[in-house]
Amino acid sequence: QVQLVESGGGLVQAGGSLRLGCTASGRTWSRYTIGWFRQAPGKEREFVAAIIWDGTGPTYGDSVKGRSTISKDYNENTVYLQMNSLKSEDTAVYFCAAGFATMKSRSNEYTYWGQGTQVTVSS
Repeated sequence: QVQLVESGGGLVQAGGSLRLGCTASGRTWSRYTIGWFRQAPGKEREFVAAIIWDGTGPTYGDSVKGRSTISKDYNENTVYLQMNSLKSEDTAVYFCAAGFATMKSRSNEYTYWGQGTQVTVSS
């Protein structure tokens, strides 16, 4: 079992930055993929970014590419998603997930999910 807890969401003005954290506990495998997804009201869940638990292989969704950085902090057992130049369309609940995902952008490839953290970008 893996437990995931997201942190760092909140209210930010357009153009600002946020850093989201995904802290994992329990049995984590070095080849797990940690993914970030988001879901806005009335919309489907969207892939944001992913990284292998050993810190390799960062991947980004088109909507955040060039504005975001995903990274792994080994001391804190946490994957961070740094998001810059935020836009109102980034408003959503952000979830982190873990699993042996071969297709990192597919949410159904992830086994464990956190509860989500709200990000609201005001224009």
